[in-house]
Amino acid sequence: ADHHDSGGRGSIPQSEIQYRYPVTPGHPCRLPARARLVRRRSSVLASLLGCVVMVLATAGTVRAAELLVFAAASLKPALDTIIAQPQAHAIGQIEVSYAASSQLARQIEHGAPAALFISADEDWMNHVEATGRIVAGTRRNLLGNAMVLIGPAQGNVQLRIEQGFDLAGALGGDGRLAIATPDSVPAGKYSKAALISLGVWDSVASRLAPAAHVRAALRFVASAETPLGIVYRSDAVSEPRVRVVDTFPQSSHAPIIYPIAAIQGDDVESARHLLDLLESAQAGAVFQRCGFDSLTP
Repeated sequence: ADHHDSGGRGSIPQSEIQYRYPVTPGHPCRLPARARLVRRRSSVLASLLGCVVMVLATAGTVRAAELLVFAAASLKPALDTIIAQPQAHAIGQIEVSYAASSQLARQIEHGAPAALFISADEDWMNHVEATGRIVAGTRRNLLGNAMVLIGPAQGNVQLRIEQGFDLAGALGGDGRLAIATPDSVPAGKYSKAALISLGVWDSVASRLAPAAHVRAALRFVASAETPLGIVYRSDAVSEPRVRVVDTFPQSSHAPIIYPIAAIQGDDVESARHLLDLLESAQAGAVFQRCGFDSLTP
């Protein structure tokens, strides 16, 4: 089953998330500078306290538990907001490694100590599941998204995405199209599939600016290094330096699904608690504000 009854596993209370640091106006997925500073200071203080404990502990090996999450790069603005909240702090020290789902899946396959994995597509979660490292019964579909064509915020490109649309012409004489690596990174795979479906892939295949992950493709456009790019809707929402030119039809690519699962390790119980938090209605509201579709009840 895709969903579970968390009541029998000592799940954390699903009380309303209290936003000590409201998101920056105009940047719905970003914490303001003060929040980031407080968070860094808290991490430093926690590290210092951890050192004191280590010195005083007779065993000499006591330290705070760290929960390592491997998450698709496109999740960073929303996930950073959620794990900065008290409910997440109550679970323990949470660290997140953001990268392309393909890269993270291969690292898990080779023994990386991730507690949770959130992929930007089902293929790479299937890859990890095939290695036997997923905790049975914890995999489910967390989020959905959409693909959008973006340009710099100050640009004036007007283009309607439809069958045979002139994407190459919109790039200009020597402009390139920023997308995540199309042969392995989920955002790139969705982008390529959409362009093939719409009959324009061949016209732009030689004019790509491939990026290691979708957030890197977003930066290409935000810094005006490329006139256009294809990213997730959630990426465009998080970056004020870009604007959405148009949204790709859902029928032009496979459904965009972000599956989540706990990974076999030493602290499966804490991983379950964090999974419960990420499935909560309150976390879902954050994800939705950041441009995702919540797939949990």
